[in-house]
Amino acid sequence: MPLDDQQRETFRELAADIEGIDIETYERFGRDPLEPIIGLGKPQARIGFFGRDPGRDEVKHGEPFIGAGGQLVRKTVYRHLYGQEMPDFDASLELGQSFFWVNTVPYKPVGNKAWSMKVKRRFHPLMNSLLIEQWQGRSLITLGREAFLWFGINQSKQERQRIEDFWRREDRFESSIEVSLSAPDGAQRRFTLYPLPHPSPLNATWYARFPDLLTARLAELEVRPDQLML
Repeated sequence: MPLDDQQRETFRELAADIEGIDIETYERFGRDPLEPIIGLGKPQARIGFFGRDPGRDEVKHGEPFIGAGGQLVRKTVYRHLYGQEMPDFDASLELGQSFFWVNTVPYKPVGNKAWSMKVKRRFHPLMNSLLIEQWQGRSLITLGREAFLWFGINQSKQERQRIEDFWRREDRFESSIEVSLSAPDGAQRRFTLYPLPHPSPLNATWYARFPDLLTARLAELEVRPDQLML
């Protein structure tokens, strides 16, 4: 589901006033560095994936979750759904339409370093609105620490502490937590977060275990070919 013109312009205005967008990578692939990389998928998708921010391949293709980490996610989901290996890149793009995809900030940072809290707060109301108003689902698989702790932004001190405490639990990748989000217009919705480690090949601690952890989450959420939409 694409952004409407007003949403896109709001993203572009915010991006024009921040430092740290990897302009060189955008120029290398002939991409507009102010254009947000958001591949929302279908609003009625049951399951969403929430990640940190786009990388080089995401800029190249103009699609989120399409680089090495995103491909690991998509390949694992495809194998779980269909019992065979994902045949090609086009199949990964098609698979993406059955899920909702969103990041903390929809722009690639220089050096692939996580965006500062200041920048994440700047985009927080917009990302909140996308989750609350443009997606009907409520089950989110978060990828990595930065993505999970994003849900503590603009929360009460007590709620933020509850979210941070959950991340410190040893069983966080097998457990879930409910959180509430509020849009700028006052709209509220509750979501259930199913955290996983970041799927980057650089994440030596968890990368090899990631497919099994994600497969367990998909089984827990009863993700099947006939159960992808609400």
